[in-house]
Amino acid sequence: MARVIIAGAGFGGTSTAVALRDRIGPAHEIILVDRRETFVMGLRKTWAIVGESPLLHGTRRLDAIAGVVTRRGTIESIETDARAIVVDGHRLEADALVLALGADHAPDSIPGLAEHGIDAWDPDEADRAHAALADVEAGGRLLIGVFGTPYPCPPGPYELALLAKERHPDAEVAVFAPMPITLPIAGPAECSKLDAELAEAGVEFLPGRQASEVIPGSVRFADGSERGFDLLLAVPPHRAPSVLVDAGLASPGGWVKVDPRTLETAAADVYAIGDATAIMLANGMPLPKAGLLAELEGAVVAARIADRLAGVEPTATFDGEAFCFIETGGGRAMMVGGRFLDDPPDVQVTPPSAELRERKLAFERERLTRWFGA
Repeated sequence: MARVIIAGAGFGGTSTAVALRDRIGPAHEIILVDRRETFVMGLRKTWAIVGESPLLHGTRRLDAIAGVVTRRGTIESIETDARAIVVDGHRLEADALVLALGADHAPDSIPGLAEHGIDAWDPDEADRAHAALADVEAGGRLLIGVFGTPYPCPPGPYELALLAKERHPDAEVAVFAPMPITLPIAGPAECSKLDAELAEAGVEFLPGRQASEVIPGSVRFADGSERGFDLLLAVPPHRAPSVLVDAGLASPGGWVKVDPRTLETAAADVYAIGDATAIMLANGMPLPKAGLLAELEGAVVAARIADRLAGVEPTATFDGEAFCFIETGGGRAMMVGGRFLDDPPDVQVTPPSAELRERKLAFERERLTRWFGA
């Protein structure tokens, strides 16, 4: 019996474990390791913050995944040559190792951010963000800030702004980001569709703003300007987890490099997927960090590992075709998607519709059922 270890039970790691289980069955051991006991559907953060639906509705126990051994603990170190990890002092070796550890939040890299803002990308902060948003009075200033790139779910700040504005129409809502346009991967023409939704809703977008400091009630930018706020919901800078840096898989401040088609690292039978990785596209931009992309990467990795265990030459490759949703309010959603690995990337923004929002709801429902059971 061979053993496969999947380190990290977020969107990518969980989906990989299920995909691998479906391919190799009980013939081999699959171990899924995470510091948490539960999986939380990441797209629910916005719903929880604006008060539409709680995180609990998208939360499942990891031990509900049939056919997969789940182990709770902190991964202290990774030995790539031996395909081993150390979890709370216990060393586990594997025949194949999948690293799906996501990206760490680094709010302390921006002076004052942790003290004066709320990390809207941290599920543990969703309740605090919701309570603070509920206290924003008519005429109050809600500022949503992107403090560094790349970050998971690129359309997320704009969705949060649109849904917050819908529920607090008398508030002043603005989004700032260091990028020159809302979604650089899509290009100016496609971004104009999202820009129009923001403008129509009365949400101000402030492009090209690199935050340098947060003080009480204001964000200071590198160009010397400032923007005041009554509530700051932040997308903090993100970094590859330090355990990956310590293992030599990523440089400090960088990301894990993988083969863009196979997700293999430089170490044999060690793969990395999802937010901790960097796949550079033909236009010089990184592949967006998004749940579906991590899931699709994991499906390729599962197929390749299954083939290797069966003594077959792997053929599965990642084609970079994916999408994500942007809710715009009024029961509608847009979609951003295309073929990211094409040269140049072919990415479109689909105008909002009720059908697309229903597809988003189905997206969550189908995965929770498939991964954890009814």
